[in-house]
Amino acid sequence: MRFDIMTLFPELVDRVLGESIIGRAQNSGACEIKTYNIRDYSEDKHRRVDDTPYGGGKGMLMAAPPIYRCYRAVLDEQVRAGYDGRRHVIYMSPAGRVLTQKVAEELAAKYDNLIILCGHYEGVDRRIVEEIVDEELSIGDYVLTGGEIPACILVDCVARLTDGVLSAAECYENESISSGMLEYPQYTRPVEYHGMKVPAVLLSGDHAKIDKWRYEEALALTRRQRPDLLPEELRGETDADGSDKN
Repeated sequence: MRFDIMTLFPELVDRVLGESIIGRAQNSGACEIKTYNIRDYSEDKHRRVDDTPYGGGKGMLMAAPPIYRCYRAVLDEQVRAGYDGRRHVIYMSPAGRVLTQKVAEELAAKYDNLIILCGHYEGVDRRIVEEIVDEELSIGDYVLTGGEIPACILVDCVARLTDGVLSAAECYENESISSGMLEYPQYTRPVEYHGMKVPAVLLSGDHAKIDKWRYEEALALTRRQRPDLLPEELRGETDADGSDKN
């Protein structure tokens, strides 16, 4: 999977995505992430990329021409590299559909390349969205100062579904949300910590009982905290204090 990120703050994106699992995935070649500074494509002597919005209002709006030139540079670089994957252009925007695990799985399955536009200030000239963007995505119903952190979240979410990024598919197939429920509680050494002990079933070595316990715990936790993730027939009932009644 290849990610091309158009941003005013490439150092921020590189710093976040250069660490941990995604950083190692880049080093191994499992995924490729490139950042492009939109300011480099401004024709203004001061590298200006924004202007006041028509009609008035507070704040500044990112102009279309530098973004378009940056986008063309992304495509040109792909041609030079001999890259010809299935491409999808995304604008990180609170107006878009909300990013979920299912959306990430859809993107990972359908495309080989995501080109991501990060807005800033009051956003971008709408004409550039209409010209180059295939889809707008949001990470939630709140406003941030820019699209860089949402872009990093999107890349992390999709990249980890790519072959070779995680050690095995099981790492993401059975975890929280991916399985359709929240993940069951997990424990490691020591067996007793501050008077709290690891559940005995996890020490039993009986994998059938462990699997049953994990399913029941995941279901109970999901019923209490995220019943919206469950089909109606599994939601059950909870007491006033939120504890599971079933």
